[in-house]
Amino acid sequence: MVVAGLGVSGFTAADTLLQLGAVVAVLADRDDPEARERATILEVLGADVRLGAGAMSSLPPGAGLVIASPGVAPRTHLLDQAVRTGVPVWGEVELAWRLRPIRADGTPAPWLAVTGTNGKTTTVQMLAAILRAAGLRSAAVGNVGTPVLEAVRHPEPYDVLAVELSSFQLHTTSSLSAQASVVLNVAPDHLDWHGSFESYRAAKARIYERTQVACVYPLADPGVEQLVREADVVDGCRAIGVTAGVPPVGSIGVVDDVLADRAFVARADRQAAPLGSVHDITPLAPHTLLDALAATALARAHGVPATAVGAGLRTFRPDAHRIAEVGVLDGVRFVDDSKATNTHAAQASLSGYDPVVWVAGGLAKGARFDDLVASNRDRLRAAVLMGRDRGVITDALRRHAPDVPVIEVGGGETGGQVMDRVVAAAASVAHPGDTVLLAPACASQDQFRDYGARGDAFAAAVRARGGGAPPE
Repeated sequence: MVVAGLGVSGFTAADTLLQLGAVVAVLADRDDPEARERATILEVLGADVRLGAGAMSSLPPGAGLVIASPGVAPRTHLLDQAVRTGVPVWGEVELAWRLRPIRADGTPAPWLAVTGTNGKTTTVQMLAAILRAAGLRSAAVGNVGTPVLEAVRHPEPYDVLAVELSSFQLHTTSSLSAQASVVLNVAPDHLDWHGSFESYRAAKARIYERTQVACVYPLADPGVEQLVREADVVDGCRAIGVTAGVPPVGSIGVVDDVLADRAFVARADRQAAPLGSVHDITPLAPHTLLDALAATALARAHGVPATAVGAGLRTFRPDAHRIAEVGVLDGVRFVDDSKATNTHAAQASLSGYDPVVWVAGGLAKGARFDDLVASNRDRLRAAVLMGRDRGVITDALRRHAPDVPVIEVGGGETGGQVMDRVVAAAASVAHPGDTVLLAPACASQDQFRDYGARGDAFAAAVRARGGGAPPE
């Protein structure tokens, strides 16, 4: 067996296969200290590991299966060669699905699966909190936190898993059959990896295939509804809508600030089950409300009682770098939403602030910014742009918001050096009462290790300028 890539997923897959007695070759084009450390461990366990340029140039003779890490693009020569020669290509998620252990009741733990361009992590963590409030052994796994393969191999089997799946991971799944699934939204992202929006959309749609109980979707999004209509699901599977408004029959929504279920109750034509309050959700914003409703629908599809929903949501707190206030300086709030790595996430973030000094830029991943700029131009005090692809955002601002001042922070600095200049520039144009919002709409790896490091650098730069803690 061949494992392509040596990130967290690739290492976990190789380690698992070796424990199962497989003959494993690991190929990775990286050759940094972290990769070499992982390679040493796998070689001790018996793997043949090849690192560096050319390691993934061809498929080893006799390969019967390729496990592709999420970072390995489908157009890579190695994967293309595997497909052309009839060698199956799986991802870590597909491998994990096929290796699910049987519990004492004779069944494997069901998966409640979440994908979307934006909101995946928040939703899956909310879902895990609700499941735990119901007394179930559960965890948020997959694209966030614990690799799903590690979770299914845990010596203490879980009752149910809340699984976040990226488009990369879904691209290489073929037998996944979630108990319930949701696509939160679909907007252009990762076009450099997928090659086109149609390919990206098709990858997201895979989550609905073979769903057993409920395909959850936002009622206000006809594009996602169409994915549900096109899905080949298990007989009896239902389409369950979620809405921030009053829910029609067969959906979950909000009535007078109460989360209301008209999908998983008897006589839904006449009554709704109260599940909790919108004020159980922290932070409460339009997009986090929809995330909570999606998590609620998945939990209810699993049979979680109504009382567990509000109890679980009250325990949830978002990860760092998701609309987190990091300080106040001369009456200006500084907000870190470094996790907004695409235009859809940045739109959700920008919509919550007015006026705003927008800090953006990085790796655009093939995205365009015209719609984002056009829909937010009236709330922008100014824009401070950084990173390799900042010019793409500058061009969109010139076309659609020519009156918005733009400051480009160029140069070759990385990490804290560039962020110090960015924060200084933002502070120079912000007025008391404004919000300086780091919502980059881009990936971070051109100047930072990851979005977390970018957010940490932003917060540190604010503190260095004397920015006090945000108000309670």
